[in-house]
Parts: sequence; C-alpha cells; structure tokens
Amino acid sequence: MKISTRGKNIELTGALKDYVEEKVGRIGKYFENASIDAQVSLGVEKERHQVEVTAFVDGLILRGEEETGDMYASIDGVVEKIERQIRKYKTRINRNLRDREEFPISFEGQSNEEDEIENRVVKVKRFAVKPMGVEEAVMQMNLLGHDFFVFTNAETDEFNVVYRRKDGNYGLIDPYA
Repeated sequence: MKISTRGKNIELTGALKDYVEEKVGRIGKYFENASIDAQVSLGVEKERHQVEVTAFVDGLILRGEEETGDMYASIDGVVEKIERQIRKYKTRINRNLRDREEFPISFEGQSNEEDEIENRVVKVKRFAVKPMGVEEAVMQMNLLGHDFFVFTNAETDEFNVVYRRKDGNYGLIDPYA
C-alpha cells in the first residue's frame, strides 16, 4: 500500500506520519492482493484539525474526511468512516471487483450477503443539455437551488458537472478518456 501524506498549516513530524501510515494502512486488510494508493491531507485551521483520505483501490475510490480538535482523533475518525463505508457496501464492492476479475474484499467470518444495501433509482429526470460555460452552469445550478449541475461544456464539447463544495466554493468534474 502506498500512502502519500501532505500537510497544510502543520508540521508533518515522523511520529505523525507513522501514525497516519499505521491507521490508514488498516484499509489494506480488507483487500487481498489489491493495489492501493492513498492520499492523506492533514490541515489545521482555527484550532480545528482536518484530515481527508482518498484511497484508490484498483479503480474503486474510497473517500472520507474528519474534523476535530485533535489531529490524532481526526485520523482515527476518518479511518473509521472509511472502514464503515467498506463494511456497508462490501457486497457491492465485491461484485464490482469480481465483475472486473479483481480482488475480493475480505471480512473475517462474515458472509458477503450480510448487510446487503438496496439502493434503487426512484426518479428519472430528462432534460435538454445545451452547451454553456462553467460560470453559466454555476449560475444555473444556483438558480435551480441544486448542489450539482450536469452540462455540456461549450469550450470542450464534453459533459461536465459543477458542484457546491462543503467550504462554499464550487468544483468542476471534467472527465477525460
């Protein structure tokens, strides 16, 4: 498992890096023989210790973030969140990896059919997608009162998504082939 750690407004001491590697490394126990790359971002802002972890597991992306008054508690919390995600969606993760003939997720003594989550599409929306710029898409999203908006980017002629981030700013998803 490859773990890269970066910090913002915090000194990354050896002890802190070791703690991150130990805790985030626990994710690896769920995936046998899988290639795992994890990116960990640690930050301090107004006495709040923020940790974001994004783990790439053979095409699957796991992500979690935690913010507390203590950096070590934030690290523990974010790893617990990711482990909860893995346990909650284990059957679908296994199915996804198995369909791609990759590595199944392992759970000590638990069957894969336990805790099956049933998500259904309950509504389908169809709408015309007109080419527009990113700024216009953000405006349209705000006018609709949505947290995201799918549009055709007038500059690239590709489907893009703009979304509202938790920090109040906006993000752009621009898929590439």
